[in-house]
Amino acid sequence: MQAIARANRVYEGKNNGLIVDYCGILKNLRKALATFAGRQGGADDTTQQPEIDPAKPSEDLLADLGEAMAFLRQFLAERGFRLEAILEQKGYARNRAIIEAKEAVNENDESRKRFEIQAREMFKKFKACFTLPGINDYRQQYDAINIIYKSLQQDRENADITDVIRALHTVVDDAIITETGEGEVGGTYDISQIDFERLRKEFEHSTAKKTTVQNLKDAIEKKLSRMLRQNPLRGNYQKRYEDIIAEYNREKDRVTIEKTFTELLKFIDDLDKESRRAVREGLDEDSQALFDLLLKPELSKKDIERIKTVAVELLTKLKKEKLQVDNWREKEATRDAVRVAIRDFLWSEDTGLPVASYSESEVEDKATQVYMQIFNTA
Repeated sequence: MQAIARANRVYEGKNNGLIVDYCGILKNLRKALATFAGRQGGADDTTQQPEIDPAKPSEDLLADLGEAMAFLRQFLAERGFRLEAILEQKGYARNRAIIEAKEAVNENDESRKRFEIQAREMFKKFKACFTLPGINDYRQQYDAINIIYKSLQQDRENADITDVIRALHTVVDDAIITETGEGEVGGTYDISQIDFERLRKEFEHSTAKKTTVQNLKDAIEKKLSRMLRQNPLRGNYQKRYEDIIAEYNREKDRVTIEKTFTELLKFIDDLDKESRRAVREGLDEDSQALFDLLLKPELSKKDIERIKTVAVELLTKLKKEKLQVDNWREKEATRDAVRVAIRDFLWSEDTGLPVASYSESEVEDKATQVYMQIFNTA
């Protein structure tokens, strides 16, 4: 029992464990479990107790599976999609049906989450019935729901801003410039040359508006998450994005969907400009984050240029020295060494912040902020 229980240990993305019984232990295990589950009273109670098999009967397991599938069929039907459209169609017609199914699921964030959670529950119940004779009666429905679910997951995994736009019209290919910096995941996108008005018109005629918006959201969330990790001072973009999505989830009519699409396009454009700001300042993303942390209002142009130099040289010094230590975050001594190096660098008259523009408390505060940024990102 202990060995088998280990297969059910929780792990991210895991729903259940699979036990392969090569030596026919299941019969004896069921008997032992029945004896254990059937006992009542204390340990000294020697009264003969009836044995109760704790495992559900096969018909109950199949009934649970059927109920889970019926819920998903009803969920889709309430949103205008028949599961039979996937079961009965082939080729292009079937692909069209999958798109329509995703459009039904992507009504809003809540509907998509609800479908995915219920689908995963159904998958668990299907696996619990895997060896039962009646499982084949449910296999086609399982396959159809699994196709929808996997297509949704693939959309999320492959979410890319340029791909979503490209799906609306292929002419945009030449208008998109992808620039990938060293060590950067996903790249930054210059979409300033795209004809947004044409995109809006293409979207108006799209038969998959909700799915397009959902895919665009997934792509933006990836890009936004990366940008926030690089620079926490970009939190205003997160707030703006959340406001757009909250408004979208409150209303579900055509006008709101088209308005959300337009706002997301504008938001993407602003994210792209923010991504390119470091290049305009002559910095990389990491030094840009330190530069933003060290800035304060009403500085002279000379002080701003000094702070740029401080950000670049401090980061270079740390990477060459203190951050070369393996697992430096895990030891108090190495963490303290990084913290002291940052503080000393910012206090130094030769390398640090402009003395006339920063008070002692401001320098201490900036040193703490920079340390936290380095700790979280370096």
